Amino acid sequence: MTVPNGMSKTTAAFFVQAAVAFAISFVTALGGIYFLPLDAWQRSFLGISFLFLVSSAFSLAKVIRDQQEAATVRVRLDEARIEKLLADYDPLNAAAAKLSSSTQA
Repeated sequence: MTVPNGMSKTTAAFFVQAAVAFAISFVTALGGIYFLPLDAWQRSFLGISFLFLVSSAFSLAKVIRDQQEAATVRVRLDEARIEKLLADYDPLNAAAAKLSSSTQA
């Protein structure tokens, strides 16, 4: 996989460290909830709340990453090129030009 200029690529060691840290914290938090001296409904509430917290953290990380990616100069230049192409292209004029050239032949 190639990485465009201006984008950093994480190393395999950093990825493994992050994945292991996530797994350990996830398992220990669920284990802590399981071994707390609570009723079943209280334990279930804490478990569901913890899972919702984890999914919200992933969503927040994705939104932040998407905003940073959208702010890069490369993306803004690509968007400007697309806007220019769309502004210059008029489908009605293109259809009229085809129609007039086919009737003249």
